[in-house]
Amino acid sequence: MSENELYDRIEKRNPNETEFLQAVEEVISSIGKVLKKHPEYHQLKILERLAEPERLISFRVNWVDDEGNVQVNRGYRVQMNSALGPYKGGLRFHPSVNQSILKFLAFEQVFKNALTGLPLGGGKGGSDFNPKEKSDQEIMRFCQAFMSELYRHIGHFTDVPAGDIGVGSREIGYLFGAYKKLQNEFTGVLTGKGPKWGGSPIRPEATGYGLVYFAENMMASNGESLEGKTCIVSGAGNVAQYAVEKLIQLGAKPVTMSDSSGFIYDEEGIDEEKLEHIMYIKNVSRGRIKEYTEKYSKAKYTETDSSKDFKPIWETKADCAFPCATQNEVKVKDAKNLKKNGIKLLAEGANMPTMADAIDVLQEAKILYAPGKACNAGGVAVSGLEMTQNRMGVYWTKDEVDEKLKNIMKRIHDDCRKTIEEYELNSHDYLEAANIFGFLKVADAMKAQGIV
Repeated sequence: MSENELYDRIEKRNPNETEFLQAVEEVISSIGKVLKKHPEYHQLKILERLAEPERLISFRVNWVDDEGNVQVNRGYRVQMNSALGPYKGGLRFHPSVNQSILKFLAFEQVFKNALTGLPLGGGKGGSDFNPKEKSDQEIMRFCQAFMSELYRHIGHFTDVPAGDIGVGSREIGYLFGAYKKLQNEFTGVLTGKGPKWGGSPIRPEATGYGLVYFAENMMASNGESLEGKTCIVSGAGNVAQYAVEKLIQLGAKPVTMSDSSGFIYDEEGIDEEKLEHIMYIKNVSRGRIKEYTEKYSKAKYTETDSSKDFKPIWETKADCAFPCATQNEVKVKDAKNLKKNGIKLLAEGANMPTMADAIDVLQEAKILYAPGKACNAGGVAVSGLEMTQNRMGVYWTKDEVDEKLKNIMKRIHDDCRKTIEEYELNSHDYLEAANIFGFLKVADAMKAQGIV
């Protein structure tokens, strides 16, 4: 069976699941050389099995708002693949959440987790609940109602969720409290917990830090450094905030951040003091990024215009780009603008933020492209380290965890480089290398464990 026939077969089984099919097509197009070298993977239908969740759970979530009105949301958990370990992946609370998006995220998570070298399977979950503009009491009631169903399907050695968009330390706390009461046990069933009650140092920072560590290794392998480089960063959430923090620490100059309303451009650069103000706006006052210009009047704010087929943030002249907002935010025209403005590297902090045809533009221009499944694996890496600490009952210092994270990101980068050499790939093709390395690791485990 050819790769095209394989994709067509999967597409027929998953109609209208655009995001999921986009992720599957990317992997299929990357592993042709592997399938020729290992025809047994075709015989065992490894890819078809990988594209089918081991378990897909959907459930109703009833809760009561502050006005006493009953609200109904939909909850999900996609347990995609457990060949390497318990399912691991975040929970996302956002109105856009649906089965296709969660299957795409879970599918990506399988390969991302394999790349870390830790014993983790892949999963994802969440709800179409929107925590924005909800009171703490409403969020607590929703989390308790959500966990009253989810607890049946997760466990320390079965499935260990974490946070994602809309699920931060507050939500993890409420979810963990509900699980602890329902199961009458204190176990590491969720990661991203507070450091005083079972969490790991630098878990909030991990995805952003890991992203920059990976980019640093990519630049170094090409005789470059991040020091002194002007950087565009999209997003203003956890990943973007800590990516900016690490860029500042390494001597780079981040000049943008954004949210769904628009983006700010500060030609002088965002320094530690300015970043602290952004963190206050977004984390404490739950405000909008445009408030930045009220304090720093030299910065410019550009409002989002959804009628445009490009995003003005990617027109900014810079050396490196870090899309950290959401999927498919970098389109073909954006990639062309990045190329025109001399971008040397694009590293994905979000999951699949760059569209397939935009990736083609970047790679044809020999721009270093770091796919999210490789470079934003820092979050799940430290989640895995948190699981290890929970099981051992021993907790490492911030510096110890940071050093382990740095080593994991270097190992992921080096594994991609080795795969590029072994399969004679384009020297800039980290995407194909990451897909091949992750696929081989999972495929070999599935082969060893039989048809189950």
